Amino acid sequence: MTVLSWTDPDTDTTRTAPWRALGGGRPPRRVVVADDRTTAREAYRHACEGTALLWRGDYHGARQLLSALGRRVDRALPPVDGFHEHRRNRSHRARILGMLLIVLDADQGLDLRRAPDVRRACAEAYGPAPGTPGVVPLRELLGVLGAHEWRRTGVPVAALDGARIHPHYGVFAPVRGEYVDLVGEAELPRGAVGGVAFDLGTGTGVLAAVLAKRGVGRVVATDAGPRALVCARENVDRLGLADRIEVSDAGLWPADGRAALVVCNPPWLPARPTSPLEEGVYDPDSRMLLGFLDGLTARLEPGGEGWLILSDLAELLGLRDRDRLTDAFAAAGLRVADRLDVRPSHPRVRDRTDPLHAARAAETTSLWRLVPTGEAVMRT
Repeated sequence: MTVLSWTDPDTDTTRTAPWRALGGGRPPRRVVVADDRTTAREAYRHACEGTALLWRGDYHGARQLLSALGRRVDRALPPVDGFHEHRRNRSHRARILGMLLIVLDADQGLDLRRAPDVRRACAEAYGPAPGTPGVVPLRELLGVLGAHEWRRTGVPVAALDGARIHPHYGVFAPVRGEYVDLVGEAELPRGAVGGVAFDLGTGTGVLAAVLAKRGVGRVVATDAGPRALVCARENVDRLGLADRIEVSDAGLWPADGRAALVVCNPPWLPARPTSPLEEGVYDPDSRMLLGFLDGLTARLEPGGEGWLILSDLAELLGLRDRDRLTDAFAAAGLRVADRLDVRPSHPRVRDRTDPLHAARAAETTSLWRLVPTGEAVMRT
């Protein structure tokens, strides 16, 4: 456990508290106290030098300072020319903004003027109150509060007749509905209705729920992430589908058995995540994608299909080309029986200030229907 120390300017004594951040960033080596008198210029200078600022002023003043820091970082960043430059800029921005720290009390509350009650949100993200204070970046705490609201209100899912999925902190939320709609609309292979399906990397459990609602008899939903497993089980119970969906911590593939349908929606970009929160977006070396493809033929029932839900954003960004993807199909003994495409409609498609706007505006999300080479397609 890393312990941060700083000098209390009121008493000229040294204070300490454990570093409890979940974001994966390195804890700062030096900490100074900041309050409502601290200017954005001063804070930015400290952050660029690697010195973190522990906030002891008004809560809303801290949020204003964080916004001011963001504007200064954005003005200083070099122009973006491609995905890797974009990631470097984002990483630098996250590092600077992560230098504004806040102390959580022993009960995970905030002892700041005009601070909201954050205890329940913190318990959801960090676990039970440890009984001692801890230090986290304000930026992370705001993300924790946002995740708490998503968890409280849920995300309506059209393919579930408007029922809501409640994502947890650190679990990819189904806010981009097009990939869910593909699974809700594609024709099921013969044997899936009343039969068995696997949902690999289930996350919130949304695709498993869609399959169960469509008449699949039993869905085995797997994930390797402890947060995702808890989240999926809660959503399955809330939707009344616990008798049809088994949420398993087997990792990618269930321990045994075959299925008429295997669905996989891996992270879409083959790059290394820089924090646990990026694991739902980045698949280093396409490990999950290739693990799905390489194991598929051995786990399908005769006449079964594998559904790969994948965006072509990686291709548009130059991270993977189409031939590499189709070569991976062939190497795994698979052929494409069909492909369903949809154009995303989320707000970033229309955001011309986004450095990756050209790629996002051209993006297509596809459901690839894969069957073993030489096997006939059998549908309901």
